[in-house]
Amino acid sequence: MAMMNLALDIGPLKPDLAPLVLGLVLFFLVFAVMAKGILPKINKVLDEREQATEGRFEEAEETRAEAARVHTEYQELLSEARHEAARLRQESVEQGNAIIAELRAEGQRQREEIISAGHAVIDAERAVAEAELREQVGRLATDLAGRIVGESVEEYVQRSGIVDRFMAELKASEPQDTVQDKRG
Repeated sequence: MAMMNLALDIGPLKPDLAPLVLGLVLFFLVFAVMAKGILPKINKVLDEREQATEGRFEEAEETRAEAARVHTEYQELLSEARHEAARLRQESVEQGNAIIAELRAEGQRQREEIISAGHAVIDAERAVAEAELREQVGRLATDLAGRIVGESVEEYVQRSGIVDRFMAELKASEPQDTVQDKRG
């Protein structure tokens, strides 16, 4: 029973005082060593990490602000480039239209020159054809008149200019509208 009394004196509700005091003394001793030696180093490392983190946040904010500024500048440059491209397209269209109008006017002028040259050639060929026709008609008429009369009337026709007068009368009696219609 003495053992039982001893077991009842010591237990979780009644601890032995010597080991408890020794445990508390050692705990405070370890706590003091840690508080004086290790905790300042730990706090120093934690402070450095906090400062580094804050510095990186500040750097990140500065970088973000710089990126936003660069993006804004880029958008402005892009807008200016688009505006310039639109202006250049408009200028190109206007220059193209001016060139087309100029070429059209030049083509019209060349057409008129060709038509005028054609009319001049036609008039010259007509004059040559009329002269040849006058000569041939005069010769044929003189030959025919000489056959009818039985003598050569060529000298008389040349002296009197009958063929020339006849052709002039024929030309005068021709309506002028027909000559104009043939040219147009």
